[in-house]
Amino acid sequence: MVPGRRGGEAAAMAGSEGLLSVDYEVSGRVQGVFFRKYTQGEAQRLGLVGWVRNSSHGTVQGQVQGPAERVRELQEWLRKTGSPQSRISHTEFRNERPIAALEHADFKILK
Repeated sequence: MVPGRRGGEAAAMAGSEGLLSVDYEVSGRVQGVFFRKYTQGEAQRLGLVGWVRNSSHGTVQGQVQGPAERVRELQEWLRKTGSPQSRISHTEFRNERPIAALEHADFKILK
């Protein structure tokens, strides 16, 4: 990085710097197994903000924002790990975009 310059969109696209926002939906056995609580804990551990909620069609949906590298770590966690009793069959990510500032103050579980 050049001194005195900010990374901006190019760095966010590179995944090494900058802020990123991503929407997600996780399918499988993800409701009734503390998936939202574990997702919130993992996001907070990584210093991310956003939200998570159960959907009416049996999935878990949310949005995550933060440093691109940390967002990628949560994406991997949502794909492969989840809560101990969950069984993830598919995770979809949408609306990935670089952002100039965080749009949430913390990571919330929505009802």
